[in-house]
Amino acid sequence: MRALVLHGSPNKRFHIEEVGLPELKEGQALIRLLAASLNHRDQYIREGQYEDIRLPCILGSDGCGVVEAVQNPDDSHWVGKEVIINPCSNWGENPKAPSRHLSTLGMPDAGTFAEYVAVDTAKLHRKAAHLSPQQAAALSVCGLTAYRAVVTCGEVRPDMTVLVTGIGGGVAQFARQFTQALGAPLYVTSGSDWKLDRAKELGIAGGINYHTERWERRLKKESGGFDLIIDGAGGDQINTLLFLLKPGGKLVLYGKTLGDPTWLHLYRIFWYQLSLQGTIAGTDEEFKAMLSLVEEKKIVPVVDSVRPFEEIVEAFDLMKEGKQFGKLVVEF
Repeated sequence: MRALVLHGSPNKRFHIEEVGLPELKEGQALIRLLAASLNHRDQYIREGQYEDIRLPCILGSDGCGVVEAVQNPDDSHWVGKEVIINPCSNWGENPKAPSRHLSTLGMPDAGTFAEYVAVDTAKLHRKAAHLSPQQAAALSVCGLTAYRAVVTCGEVRPDMTVLVTGIGGGVAQFARQFTQALGAPLYVTSGSDWKLDRAKELGIAGGINYHTERWERRLKKESGGFDLIIDGAGGDQINTLLFLLKPGGKLVLYGKTLGDPTWLHLYRIFWYQLSLQGTIAGTDEEFKAMLSLVEEKKIVPVVDSVRPFEEIVEAFDLMKEGKQFGKLVVEF
């Protein structure tokens, strides 16, 4: 089968090559991939910016495909079904935080940037009928992360005003969609005016370019402040986001593309009773709940582009430049 194999980083021996089919272990299914989507995790591994990287590896966590075979005859009902893969394993017993054994498909276990992948049948879910394979392939990692941020950690309600930063990214798009599905007024930020225009077409209450002078004061005046902010950038921008929170508000962080903050406005945090909540991935129960919300509200993932598997390296380069609006998908 064809697979995108990473032998070194950054950008060293990262190409499509022929490899053997996966060998099924107890309780696994063989999935013929129809489509897969990229996540920033894949790029971080490609660049060597990830802990405990084991090479060579086949990256890719998100995918939609058809079950071709199963190891256990009791799982034969899956054969021929179109499925979405839950790529997260070993969350642990505590729903409030993952165990140190939490793992994600795509390193060290071979992932979805291949024509076939072996997955535990417990991680398979039927594809929603209203989604194409390309749309369904965009869902797993970003959808799960956004669901936990918005629903579990953020506890979004219609009477809350919500801000999602960096609206071009995959998690931000799902956070937007889930927040809107739950009826809360939503504002967004971006460094690109065209992304803000796209978001406004999708029904947001308002948005602003964070390159605008004193943008936070303009946004606070327009919105009245926020009960909840969902952010994946981190950095010293955190202090600006704290300024935008209403008293008693919460900032949920799922990443740090801007790095660690050099300082933190502690006085504002304790005086205004603000909360900072970190989050990553999600439990199996949250994955099922996320899929139920997607099906109930007929949510369709925002896909920036779909390209043939042969052009996957170009998709990686586009993701690194940050020019996408939504998910980058490859099809087989």
